[in-house]
Amino acid sequence: MELAVSGPLLALLAAPREGGNATMIFLLQMVAIGVIFYMLLIRPQRKEQERHRTMIKELKKGDKVVTNGGIIGTVVHAQDDRLTIKTAEDTRIVVQRGRIAQLFDEKSSE
Repeated sequence: MELAVSGPLLALLAAPREGGNATMIFLLQMVAIGVIFYMLLIRPQRKEQERHRTMIKELKKGDKVVTNGGIIGTVVHAQDDRLTIKTAEDTRIVVQRGRIAQLFDEKSSE
């Protein structure tokens, strides 16, 4: 009886197997590329955008900032969508909040 069960089992195991389906392998490769693309490019960019949004939202009077154009100044007045920055003794510029690139740090500029 042992031979009766092992015969069909051995025949099944000894049957030639086909290789993986080419379409399935292709789809797995595309999914792997998508995951790598997300982890290396999209995720870090989203984190940076969120950090910038938070920084823009928290700007207040007295903060030293750098605009996208490279102008360095101090915030003297803050509105919802605009900031007035003082760049020199008598020079004030009104800029959109979104145009602020970063907070100015004296230590990092040296």
